[in-house]
Amino acid sequence: MIRYNGQSETGKIESILMKRPETTWKSQANINSQWQQLHYPSEPDYAKALKEYNQFATIIEAEVPEIHYLPEDDSTWLDSIYTHDPVIITKGGAVLCNMGKEERKKEPEAIGRYLESIGVPVLGAIKAPGKIEGGDVVWFDDDTVAVGLSYRTNRAGVAQLRELTKGLVKEIIEVPLPHGNGPDECLHLMSMISPVDHNLAVVYSPLMVVPFRNLLIEKGISFVEVPDDEYDNFACNVLTLAPRRCVIITGNPKTKAALEREGAIVFEYQGEDVSIKGGGGPTCLTRPLLRS
Repeated sequence: MIRYNGQSETGKIESILMKRPETTWKSQANINSQWQQLHYPSEPDYAKALKEYNQFATIIEAEVPEIHYLPEDDSTWLDSIYTHDPVIITKGGAVLCNMGKEERKKEPEAIGRYLESIGVPVLGAIKAPGKIEGGDVVWFDDDTVAVGLSYRTNRAGVAQLRELTKGLVKEIIEVPLPHGNGPDECLHLMSMISPVDHNLAVVYSPLMVVPFRNLLIEKGISFVEVPDDEYDNFACNVLTLAPRRCVIITGNPKTKAALEREGAIVFEYQGEDVSIKGGGGPTCLTRPLLRS
């Protein structure tokens, strides 16, 4: 049986869920038909996205022992390449999210079917009027999780998550998020924080509410501050493979250098088309199933 426990952001990834662009984006014509409705900032180039994803996948394949690739599913859109958002993995099984973005509503069910087929049970699903997306969920430790209240996640969704994880989680901290650029922007809690160790996180402080930032400080968490000129290049979206061992998009030299000063090993991949144009960085492209 497959082992599973995603109640960490920084433990070593032993098993991970991904989806290739060949089974998601499929062709340039398919991208052309969907990208504007999905509110992508610009049109991705399919050939470039394939090369970028292969570079990213090569890093993951060298670092993670067990990789599960989701199969093609005609009920899902381009966004299904970003496997982090539709599901939350707990030590009791998978919680299927109810996506705030209408075009992503079918993704949780598709992921749920696949997870059950490989031996990961579905603990439950968030139902309307509740909604929640995985990018708004950040684990401090096995017992404590922060959940952003955003245009994609609401209090009704958090209330259902509390019920589903009763006995698995001791504390769920609600974190109100700013308006940002409005409801069409994919602004999640993880848009402003990426933990890279139990006591270190990459953050973009201008978007953080003061009580949450102060809470992190009280918990003894130090910050790698993302500069303004690298935020739009997804410098705050960092995938932690193991403590202080992480993946970022190329073109963020200040953030990379700051991580390295903290003793981190940093892998990079070109992500202009597969990540930035689609609105999903290295964290978004993955859903860890087991962290040790």
